[in-house]
Amino acid sequence: MRTFRCSCGNQLYFENTRCLVCGKKLGFLPNLGLMSALAPATENLWKPECTEDARLRYRMCRNYSVETVCNWMVPAGDPDPYCHACRLNQAIPNLAKPNNRQAWLRIEKAKRRLIYTLDRLHLPVIGKSQDPQKGLAFAFLEDSDDSLEFNDEGGSGRVFTGHLEGTITINLAEADPSTRERVREAMNEQYRTLLGHFRHESGHYYWYRLIDRSPWVDEFRALFGDERADYAASLAKYYAAGPPLNWSSRHVSAYAGAHPWEDWAETWAHYLHLVDTLEMAGDYELAVHGRPMRTLDAAREETADLDGLLADWHHLTQALNSLNRCMGQPDAYPFALTGLAVEKIRLVHRVIMASVV
Repeated sequence: MRTFRCSCGNQLYFENTRCLVCGKKLGFLPNLGLMSALAPATENLWKPECTEDARLRYRMCRNYSVETVCNWMVPAGDPDPYCHACRLNQAIPNLAKPNNRQAWLRIEKAKRRLIYTLDRLHLPVIGKSQDPQKGLAFAFLEDSDDSLEFNDEGGSGRVFTGHLEGTITINLAEADPSTRERVREAMNEQYRTLLGHFRHESGHYYWYRLIDRSPWVDEFRALFGDERADYAASLAKYYAAGPPLNWSSRHVSAYAGAHPWEDWAETWAHYLHLVDTLEMAGDYELAVHGRPMRTLDAAREETADLDGLLADWHHLTQALNSLNRCMGQPDAYPFALTGLAVEKIRLVHRVIMASVV
């Protein structure tokens, strides 16, 4: 992630819809990867001011102009009323219910950050309308029985936050910070965020897209284990007995020890945490011992550069955690990457670099 500049020179952020200095309407242009001030053109079209190409015209995503839960734009020649991110939605919350629009807004903000990073990594982001078999979709659903406590294991009337055959489902309850924190404490988790859910579940999707039945499978099994192990039985064992005693030397998180699929998804999520946060650190010109932070662009050159990326990540997270403690806040990154966990991140990096579209 990075910040942007308005045509007036003011700094802009990814979720902005209007410049607070000049008052111009803003929109994110996913095909250019830029946030831009917008000048009215004709017939509900807008001219972006971030480019010298006077021919470019965009219209607002329908979820921007009508629902006000998006700030992305659609090229004028694209017939789809929805932007690159919103057209992936398969189901949205019932907006007739109080508070559901606010919950949806929070979910969409996290989803757009995921899509931004996937695009930066040049990973395939293709909807099911284009590829019914391997396409990506999102469903934002709520539990049908409000009397039950929300938990990850499901139950009667429950919505699973998870991935199935290309569709990532997010339980609407996860958009409520108090509910999410209660679940985090009940499940003894170190970290639980909407963005974390999206990154984790996208890991399941890209395992299905990039690893399953591919030449990577043998290398995956050598590092992560055999995914053919009974998934339901593995999760039941994890929830009953907890993670393996030596999990921290082999996995990025305790939950990663539940099953090889979860290990991959957790490792994938941590890789996305890493590249996105380092990009923002580079945008703010943060330095390590007097030199700029390494970012994904540097690591693209050759796989060996991942070592430098990981070293800077270690330095940055130590600083972030120390700053949070100064403010009386929990650690921003309550994890330590060691041993085999690093080798797993290295495989994620190699798979991503090899799958550039």
